[in-house]
Amino acid sequence: MRRTLLWTIAIAAAAAIGITALLINIFERKQEGRQTYFRVVELTDDIEDPAVWGKNFPLQYDDYRKTVDQQRTRYGGSEALPHTPTNADPRVVVSQSKLQEDPRLKRMWLGYPFAADFREERGHAYMLDDQRYTRRVTDFPQPGTCLNCHASMVAAYRRAGGGDLTRGFEAINQKKYMEAKEFVKHPVACIDCHDPRTMQLRITRPAFVEAMQVLKASQGVKDYNLARDATAQEMRSYVCGQCHVEYYFKGAEKRLTYPWHKGLKVENILAYYDEAGHKDFLHQETGAPVLKAQHPEFELYNQGIHARSGVACADCHMPYKREGGLKISDHHVASPMLNVNRACQGCHHFPEQEMKDRVEQTQTRFWNARNLAMNALMDLIDDLKNAREAGRGDGELAQARDFQRKAQFYLDFVEAENSTGFHAGGEALRILQESVNFSRQGQLALRPASR
Repeated sequence: MRRTLLWTIAIAAAAAIGITALLINIFERKQEGRQTYFRVVELTDDIEDPAVWGKNFPLQYDDYRKTVDQQRTRYGGSEALPHTPTNADPRVVVSQSKLQEDPRLKRMWLGYPFAADFREERGHAYMLDDQRYTRRVTDFPQPGTCLNCHASMVAAYRRAGGGDLTRGFEAINQKKYMEAKEFVKHPVACIDCHDPRTMQLRITRPAFVEAMQVLKASQGVKDYNLARDATAQEMRSYVCGQCHVEYYFKGAEKRLTYPWHKGLKVENILAYYDEAGHKDFLHQETGAPVLKAQHPEFELYNQGIHARSGVACADCHMPYKREGGLKISDHHVASPMLNVNRACQGCHHFPEQEMKDRVEQTQTRFWNARNLAMNALMDLIDDLKNAREAGRGDGELAQARDFQRKAQFYLDFVEAENSTGFHAGGEALRILQESVNFSRQGQLALRPASR
């Protein structure tokens, strides 16, 4: 009887200790959840070094530093290739050349700096160095405008503009790249997306503010104000859309401009360029006035099912995770295919391998169609080159050249977009089908008229 009583007391005591420990743990986690960060340093718009921000936000900074990783998925990512450093290019590691992977790209861009150097994109940690040392910058004159998407620009714009962000933006745009790069020290960092006082997401690129105003105006929305009208969920895509967009340098002042005046679809953007009379270069073999598309992830994403469902860029590329009692966004920005559990399975309740297979099926369909469109464009370039060498005049070649301009821009629009078609699978295939059609129409335009 006494032994039973002792065992009962011992069990009750152990249970009490266990419950107490559990309650203490719950209390500690709730306290962690309330205290989202400890203010170690006072952050301002003058502090651009992410390491300083990391003193207040060590978990996010540790993730940010992981963007040095180089890990390849089936259709994207970069392999770490050794590189012998030189005075002109001190990098010890680079990514593989896309021009070597597909020489057709070089021919598509003949007459433009991309034909000299184009490599697989690496993580955010490399975005500034990879721009500084690409031959597109070292071997060709470029404006300071290029820095907008590759460097931490808030403090730089303010310094260049005497405290005014927009004036600094305008001033750096007009400088030569080699002069403008002295204004920056870091790749895109914390300050470019977060208010240093409230940590709220914010837009720091004047070009995006201006583009959203003209886009909303084209949709019938007057006096759109990003700071006032954008929702918190929209901001989780807008901060990415500051840089992951199509753009061009407008006028002699090289003002960075996103061509959204008629809409976000490829035909809207081409119509704007046609109306503005803009070309990026004359194709070296055909003489066609063609365009070079730039990473239009934001535009294509907006045509896809995820955007229509209210899913933001950060939901997939920076999914939430738990660290103790804290819920934070993963700042190790990377392909969702490297993080399927948190990036995809929060919404899609299917096995991880099935999710990967679904994505790769979409990307494989795109890749096959992309190769057909590339072959069709090469055929058109062959025919135009031959016709030009045979002595046919500009008037005779004008229509075929215009078809090359269309075919090439449509193809390049989804080639330069970094999801291998996944951001909007159906739209990407439609664009490639149109590209093939333009190439074939261009070939037909070169045939002698039937008598």
